[in-house]
Amino acid sequence: MQNGSMPTRPSPTSTIPIQLKVNGQQHRFEIQPFVTLLDLLRNHMQLDGTKKGCDHGQCGACTVLINGVRINSCLKLAVSVQNSEITTIEGLGSPENLHPMQKAFVEHDAYQCGYCTPGQICSAVGMISEGHAHDREDIRELMSGNLCRCGAYTNIADAIEDAMGATASSCKEAAE
Repeated sequence: MQNGSMPTRPSPTSTIPIQLKVNGQQHRFEIQPFVTLLDLLRNHMQLDGTKKGCDHGQCGACTVLINGVRINSCLKLAVSVQNSEITTIEGLGSPENLHPMQKAFVEHDAYQCGYCTPGQICSAVGMISEGHAHDREDIRELMSGNLCRCGAYTNIADAIEDAMGATASSCKEAAE
């Protein structure tokens, strides 16, 4: 700032180049600096499995994995995860080849309306790869950031508990 002038701010329409690896594929974007990772995934990549619930980081519907760590994508600016590895529900499995956690959710009827399910599954995969869940009480505590509007918590815990032993290595691999 010379001569008392104010610093210049970027124009609201200016864009920033970013590079991300999403579900194993490299992507480049020109986006506005205020675009959240959630909006980038849904609006720029058409990966609409990640849901916009509260848009305030309180419900977990938008949970994805960034470098194997579960995060609320509505709270992350896309530019802040430059060069990161992002895994969404679409990157965990497919209808023909479900991830073990997805299979457990189906087997235990761990969903009702299904709106929270992608975030629940991504969070469960991340939780297992973190290695902190040892029993049902741990599961309930570590999954408390993921809300289910339908109240399918018992079935969700059953699915995670069932998948936890059999899929710990699969979840770690998917998160990495």
